[in-house]
Amino acid sequence: MAVFLRAVWRHLAMASWPVDPQLLQPLVPAGTELDDHDGQTYASLVGFRFLATRLRGVAIPWHRGFDEINLRFYLRRRGTDGVQRGVGFVREFVPRHAIAWVARLAYNEPYRAVPMTSRIDGDAVTYRWRQSRWNTLRLNAPAGWAVPNPTSRDGWIAEHYWGWTRQRDGGTVAYRVEHPAWRIRPATDVTIDADLAASYGAPWAAALAGPPASAFIAEGSAVTVGMPQRL
Repeated sequence: MAVFLRAVWRHLAMASWPVDPQLLQPLVPAGTELDDHDGQTYASLVGFRFLATRLRGVAIPWHRGFDEINLRFYLRRRGTDGVQRGVGFVREFVPRHAIAWVARLAYNEPYRAVPMTSRIDGDAVTYRWRQSRWNTLRLNAPAGWAVPNPTSRDGWIAEHYWGWTRQRDGGTVAYRVEHPAWRIRPATDVTIDADLAASYGAPWAAALAGPPASAFIAEGSAVTVGMPQRL
């Protein structure tokens, strides 16, 4: 695999809701389809730390460590070699304009640069981003680490290894994300204090209004992101 980026992803706070597939259908890239777990389609609000980032082998000063918050959904692609499972994105927030610019240029990913902060405090992980106001995603997960059953809902949410992105001409770019299976800790306390309409649009504020059906912290690992390739 030709490598675009190497990094370490840590302290992944993942909160997920079942959503109406009709909300997601307009976002599905050509050549892919919505994935589901036990007949439910999901969207996930995810915050995590990018560390030790190298772009095509080069460490860019002042851009090696940063936070990301994204709203993702789940896709699959059927091929002669089986089913690939991956994600698409509603929107991704990072704190630096150069990072957002590179992601939009290389992948046409829906990145925006906004002020962000994070805090790791014992068993709790907090991510904050400013979009109309300061927004907060906080998960507290005191249980021990364990690799989830890959067929469970949490295991299914944690383990997707492809990204697909719609392009301006209607085509699709694919990229591989390689990492080992992550250990997780289920969250016992979840705080989401956010203007989701300002961040993602009014339909998403309604879709994510209730408590998440799944919430956990994933330990993370080193990751390798492949070069973008057209389907």
